[in-house]
Amino acid sequence: MTTFRDRSDVFAELGTKLTIAEIFETLLDGPVPISLSAHDGSSTGPADSKYSLEILNPRGINYIATAPGDLGMARAYISGDMKADGIHPGDPYEILAAMGEMRFRRPSALALVTIARSLGWDALKPIAPPPQETLPRWRRIALEGLRHSKTRDAEAIHHHYDVSNKFYEYVLGPSMTYTCACYEDEGQTLEQAQENKYRLVFEKLNLKAGDRLLDIGCGWGGMVRYAAKRGVQVIGATLSAEQAEWGQKKVVEEGLADLAEVRHSDYRDVRESNFDAVSSIGLTEHIGVQNYPSYFGFIKGKLRDGGLFLNHCITRPDNTRTTKAGDFIDRYVFPDGELIGSGRIISEVQNTGLEVLHEENLRPHYALTLAEWCKNLVENWDACVAEAGEGTAKVWGLYMAGSRLGFQRNVVQLHQVLGMKLGPNETWDVPLRPWWKA
Repeated sequence: MTTFRDRSDVFAELGTKLTIAEIFETLLDGPVPISLSAHDGSSTGPADSKYSLEILNPRGINYIATAPGDLGMARAYISGDMKADGIHPGDPYEILAAMGEMRFRRPSALALVTIARSLGWDALKPIAPPPQETLPRWRRIALEGLRHSKTRDAEAIHHHYDVSNKFYEYVLGPSMTYTCACYEDEGQTLEQAQENKYRLVFEKLNLKAGDRLLDIGCGWGGMVRYAAKRGVQVIGATLSAEQAEWGQKKVVEEGLADLAEVRHSDYRDVRESNFDAVSSIGLTEHIGVQNYPSYFGFIKGKLRDGGLFLNHCITRPDNTRTTKAGDFIDRYVFPDGELIGSGRIISEVQNTGLEVLHEENLRPHYALTLAEWCKNLVENWDACVAEAGEGTAKVWGLYMAGSRLGFQRNVVQLHQVLGMKLGPNETWDVPLRPWWKA
């Protein structure tokens, strides 16, 4: 039986033109799950839908038709050429959930002819994406070097983290912590849960006053300051100049300069060694899976015998899928980001000669964290737009709400892996059973 979407090939042969709503249907593999309308007066999807999308102008359908999928939809939405009704742009979680399993497909050659004839060939010429979008992977090689070179990593971090410290203060809250919190229960506030996360990491690393900690990918220095307040000597390294400036200023303001430093540095350039512990909270996503051996080898080389390390990062639920991020995440959020399952991470840790002592999955905790960040963005929307622009604020709402769904639906997970560098006698220097409060 010929479906409506299959008829685009027939229409091409007959010379029939499609409405924009029909073009949208042609690009989907399945029904339109919410109401959609367009500037030509056409519409599709359930009329009683609580949420709706409206394509406002030719540029909006150009973005969608030339990049069917999350990238094209994001371009149209971020640029203001498509609007979403029934949601706040700071938290589009509900409409994303309603769109559910909506999947785009590549139209056939005949369908492309129909689309081009319907819109006009000039309407499908490539146009510049929104300014928030970074270069495609192939162009980054030419301009920034090979994937995960120091230069290219620095540019990727700059793209994401050097938006504006003030913007992050609005979104992240007082802790300025941009990693998964750890909730004792769902009644905890975001700040309580972030403090609890640092407490958990500190205790897992068995730190005490007088110890030395290296925190790689330290962000704005939350872990650095937490440990320093408890008498630990800490070096934090971040590739973001704005993070380092903010974090070091906070270290000084809190009277911790004798114990702590937030350093603007690639972690690979840290020369000090013989640390009692190394923490890596939210860095592994930027490393590149092929670089795991050198990454964990670096950690091993920085630890004293008997020293502990903790790796906290987003993972996939298995170890078989592609490691590369989707187009929207790669171009708007985490350029060159890569994810793999916790099994691969543990294997690489072990292959480096480190011993894994414990691992746990905090997947539901990240969904809770992201919901709170979206709430902050909504509450501070006008200030965030004034600080970073409406397009950037939309990117963050879309990314965080979509990520919340991803953690809820087990598309991604969050794992903490605790390990040790064994000494010559291969014995543990820690208690026989977990010594931290879960």
